[in-house]
Amino acid sequence: MNKPATTNARRKLAAPTVAMLPRITDSLSFLYLDVVRVLQDDTGVCAEVTSERHGRQTVYLPTAALSCVLLGPGTSITARALATLARHGTTVLITGSGGVRCYAATQPDSLSTTWLERQARAWADDRTRLATATAMYEKRFGTGTAPPGTTLQQLRGMEGQRVKAHYRLLAQQYKIGRFRRAYDPAQWDQQDPVNLALSSANTCLYGIVHAAILALGCSPALGFVHSGNQQALVYDIADLYKAELTIPLAFSLHASTNPEAQARRSFRDGLRLFRLLPRIVHDIQDLLDPGGDRDTPDPEEQLIDLWDPVTGPLPGGANYGAGA
Repeated sequence: MNKPATTNARRKLAAPTVAMLPRITDSLSFLYLDVVRVLQDDTGVCAEVTSERHGRQTVYLPTAALSCVLLGPGTSITARALATLARHGTTVLITGSGGVRCYAATQPDSLSTTWLERQARAWADDRTRLATATAMYEKRFGTGTAPPGTTLQQLRGMEGQRVKAHYRLLAQQYKIGRFRRAYDPAQWDQQDPVNLALSSANTCLYGIVHAAILALGCSPALGFVHSGNQQALVYDIADLYKAELTIPLAFSLHASTNPEAQARRSFRDGLRLFRLLPRIVHDIQDLLDPGGDRDTPDPEEQLIDLWDPVTGPLPGGANYGAGA
């Protein structure tokens, strides 16, 4: 491909229209980078890495096809590269090693607020909030496991019983005796191997869930079961997958001499098989809009609307003054 001849031509190519933005479900899951320099040149956004053995190597990033980019330790990014990622609707997260922990994130202004509005409506009403929490429970334990009229307190009790039963089964399977879940950051190194591995793997899971929530444009702070924390929804959604992914992994490392690091490595390696990010996106959409559309609105629709409680959203960019 020939390089654009002028600066204006380069700008025109770098700024996609709304209709060109990919759907989240069509995007690649995510890209994790560390110990690289991310920059923008005349061709596109690239990652540069320099080593004594191979010298300088450059890899171009498919920005328009990425839902999110996770920047790990040792990474730097230029303002031009960050602006291009934002224009293409790519969420950028600043994370710990391997995507563990999310310290900060950028959300492009091209993101639709559709899923955020659905989340806010479901969260603000006690009836719909309880219905969403019940749907989360049934996603974990099966449809019909929460009888009609079940309160949130009863849901918590039912969940606790099922999780404890799961712990007992895995403890018997691995012959480790009685297991009790204990998490105390102040005494992190004093945990037994299973608790250490589970805490470590759960942290990895939180990072991936956080990325998915931001890619949809939702708020991580508005949880349905958890509350009072900026990652309340992250904890809600992560709970959907722990019994399948992190808990069995932790028990399998009961004899490990370094369960924390091994859990992180095993979880990262397993992400290739889990195809977890598209699944998280679908589950969030299903919870916020049961039986509805499974994607963002038609990109040809107006991005900016005016709120009207009587007629519904009105197109922006119009003069509604008397006689206009």
